[in-house]
Amino acid sequence: MHTIGNVWLYLAFFGLVAVMLLIDFLGFRQKQDQEVKLKTAAYWSIAWVSVATLFGAGLWLYLQQTAGITLANSKVMEYFAGYLLEKSLAIDNVFVWLMIFAAFAIPPNLQRKILLYGVLGAIVLRTLFIFIGAWFVQEFSWVLYIFGAFLLYTGFKFLQGQEQQSNIEEMALLKWLRKHIRITPQLDGHKFFVRQNGLLWATPLFLVLLLVEVSDVIFAVDSIPAIFAVTSDPFIVLTANLMAILGLRAMFFLLAGAATKMHYLPYGLGIILIFIGFKMLMLDVFHMPIWLSLGFIIITLAITAGLSIRYNQKQAQLEH
Repeated sequence: MHTIGNVWLYLAFFGLVAVMLLIDFLGFRQKQDQEVKLKTAAYWSIAWVSVATLFGAGLWLYLQQTAGITLANSKVMEYFAGYLLEKSLAIDNVFVWLMIFAAFAIPPNLQRKILLYGVLGAIVLRTLFIFIGAWFVQEFSWVLYIFGAFLLYTGFKFLQGQEQQSNIEEMALLKWLRKHIRITPQLDGHKFFVRQNGLLWATPLFLVLLLVEVSDVIFAVDSIPAIFAVTSDPFIVLTANLMAILGLRAMFFLLAGAATKMHYLPYGLGIILIFIGFKMLMLDVFHMPIWLSLGFIIITLAITAGLSIRYNQKQAQLEH
């Protein structure tokens, strides 16, 4: 499998990720029990998108000097297509996290803590999934057809407008955890575990952390195959995926209040997944230029946003 990645590129990228995580941890902090203001979340979201854009520009300059402008253009377009795809699919994470936090009445300051650990876990798990997926694609090329079929199925599920499970307590995983783990009935500050009568008990905060991590793994099953349809280069898949994840915490607080206003988002995501799944299944028939994939994703997301805004305006007029 051809890849632009080498030891130094991987080291430089993971070094950048470590620095950005440190900045996020130290900078995106609030006082105890203080909510994250919309303006603060917006500034941090802009900062994360800017970092991802600058990384793409730096990658282009490096490749243009070492491999030529043609490869530089191609790989950077793959990177931005993958980044946009992962960023848009990650919005679905926000819906699920909102339900989890609401179900357990998690206050804003603890939400930030949970999401920080959630992002760290997502980086580790997705890195493993990407390298395992790249190995499978290299050794068994037919895996791409399984990815394509799965994306078609997922895309049609989005178009059917199926509602997310609204009752968290009915989740099979949560029932299993409650049955097999000693869990305290109430939160105990920032603690994940407490000792009671000499026994170790998990707090609901630990339960929420597990649900957040599991939900990210479930969404990774959609997003990682989707990016492999855009590019088979594991370095591009990894960088696009992790760059999108790094800004997920800020994006959560930015979109938390607007999640219910994205009426047509599931349909837009469904169309994108069907398009990518079809592209995967047609690999042996024709090669679709990367600029076409990137353009399709941008146009679909723009139309989805425009229709959602128009829908919200009509709803507001009806209410008045």
